[in-house]
Amino acid sequence: MTNLQNKTAVLTGAARGIGKAVADALIQKGANVVIGDILDDEGKALVASYNANGKRAAYIHSDATKYKDNVALFQLAEAEFGGVDIAILNAGIISHSNNLFAPFDDSLDEKMMDINMTSVIKGTKVAVLHMARRGGGVIVSTASMAGLYGSTVELAPYTASKHAVVGYTRSFDMLPSVCNVRVNCVCPYWVETDLLSDLKEGSPFDTLVSKSPKTKIKTVVEGFITLLEDETRIGQTLLALPDGLKVHDRPTGYESTAVDPSHVQEYFKEDVGRLKEQLAQALERYEST
Repeated sequence: MTNLQNKTAVLTGAARGIGKAVADALIQKGANVVIGDILDDEGKALVASYNANGKRAAYIHSDATKYKDNVALFQLAEAEFGGVDIAILNAGIISHSNNLFAPFDDSLDEKMMDINMTSVIKGTKVAVLHMARRGGGVIVSTASMAGLYGSTVELAPYTASKHAVVGYTRSFDMLPSVCNVRVNCVCPYWVETDLLSDLKEGSPFDTLVSKSPKTKIKTVVEGFITLLEDETRIGQTLLALPDGLKVHDRPTGYESTAVDPSHVQEYFKEDVGRLKEQLAQALERYEST
């Protein structure tokens, strides 16, 4: 088990809601936190409270969909605390998900995928470089139960974005062998947060959500901490349900698509070497900019 004492965590979208609750837990466990968000007043106030008895946290205005902001966020963590061990990629929205019959709007309709998924890709790419040169680390993203099952018309774009996060997370089984970085995600059910309040439109769907069971935010936080501390969790999707945490096993493959295990092992061995070479090139390129 990983001891979080004196570890440094970067968190996106952590000025409030789930991200803030995870940051609170990390502070309680003795970690340092560096928060990036667009909610500057809330973010600065939160960090000030963490630093009341000594330097434990830092804040920077950050748009998680932009590479330059992700780079600045992780570089701030290195400048303040010497490196990055943990990344919590939590930035997300649910508003404007009910857009099937809305006017055509490229910017508005792309926003959901940009914030919920593209930010995870960009944050992961930057995080891996910082963690690799430190000897390893762990990345945990916020997905959703909607990323594992079909949802309703009102949530179709949100559901698509969270399916993407789950698929992305499950693609990194090989990464620990390349650079000792683990990637996981938490999939909460409905949680009473500001994000959920953004969904309220007075619609039948809103009524359905209001009558649905809710996951306690402390259960979601427990999921994040479990994935951070337990070094056996790799590429895992952990459900945060109203009745607790459950591992969501990956779907089994079809017999007709099975590959001889010896071929898989050969691929793994060769590809790890290739990826290590690509990582070295990426680090050289990153450090020269």
